[in-house]
Amino acid sequence: MGETRVTARRNIRVSYLAFATLLVSATAPHKAAHAQYVGNISAFVSDARTGAVLAQVNPDLQRYPASLTKLMTLYMTFKALRSGTLTLDQAVPVSIHSATREPSKLGLVPGSYLTVEQGILGLVTKSANDAACALGELIGGSEPQFAAMMTAEAHNLGMSRTTFQNASGLPNPGQVTTARDLATLAQHLISDFPEDYHYFSVGIFYFHGHEIPNHNPMLRYYPGADGMKTGYTAQAGLNLVTSAMRDNVRLVGVVMGASSNIERTRTMASLMDQGFADEGVAPVERSAPMAKPFILARSGRKTLTLFASSRDTRRSPVQVAEAPIRRSQKPRTKSGIVHYVLARSPLTKHDKSTRLHASASTKQRSKT
Repeated sequence: MGETRVTARRNIRVSYLAFATLLVSATAPHKAAHAQYVGNISAFVSDARTGAVLAQVNPDLQRYPASLTKLMTLYMTFKALRSGTLTLDQAVPVSIHSATREPSKLGLVPGSYLTVEQGILGLVTKSANDAACALGELIGGSEPQFAAMMTAEAHNLGMSRTTFQNASGLPNPGQVTTARDLATLAQHLISDFPEDYHYFSVGIFYFHGHEIPNHNPMLRYYPGADGMKTGYTAQAGLNLVTSAMRDNVRLVGVVMGASSNIERTRTMASLMDQGFADEGVAPVERSAPMAKPFILARSGRKTLTLFASSRDTRRSPVQVAEAPIRRSQKPRTKSGIVHYVLARSPLTKHDKSTRLHASASTKQRSKT
């Protein structure tokens, strides 16, 4: 299927989706916060394997990424883990600067520590600005230095219209990106760090006794979705990067500047549905059963990603309790990352750890 014909068909569909108001030129210079086109959506959908463009609306219009910035912070963190510069259990010091970042945050206290893995999970689920800043300071020495590293890496990846000013995505008039650039970043996260991609599908994790749910609605409502990230500021509007796989076809979608959560989610779902259809993938009913990730539980050095199945993917996720794991049942794996599937959902206080069954695959960190 030729890219030109596919793009033309997308333009027709985008008009149908009420995107006809998107009249801002993609070549317009970056403007102040009040002119960031909230309600005028930029969108981009591509095949994650081939890079084929399946849909695009204002793909090169520079916009504020908001918390989608954290995707690059995570890319830099995964890169440091791959090189051995960081380890998952490594302590991340919390400075006054990082602790005083505006919400959303984990509530980190100056002088305290969290682990690199807790920081990753805080970014994926809570979109924690304090954790993002702390990771940036650890990797770059300071947040401004880390932002310069982020920008350089982005340009190396081909994100030519992207500039980062901080690790979190908090408002900064000089921090801009595009829907196309974010799709490029998402594709690299998937292909460059397959051993770390599973973090994006974690729905809930516990931090210091607090249950922290994932903000990403696509994980709950869209069959095949397994990542990636939401973003919002008043200036940016509601942003979303999604990756989903069906029948061995993986798509990456980006929506920026939506004016409501419903608009953001419905727009993404519609564009992804059409993308899968154009790739020859049969449609999936929203009511079809789907395994959903709910909680990352700790048992010593072992990390368990628990999944619960739901009969209706349109419902909100069921709360899943942190179940005890008997010593005899702890999996033996060098990486400590094992996927478990719950026999049924939700768990009750009467459920026993014998209800947990290991899945066929075990994720191990690449040594390259």
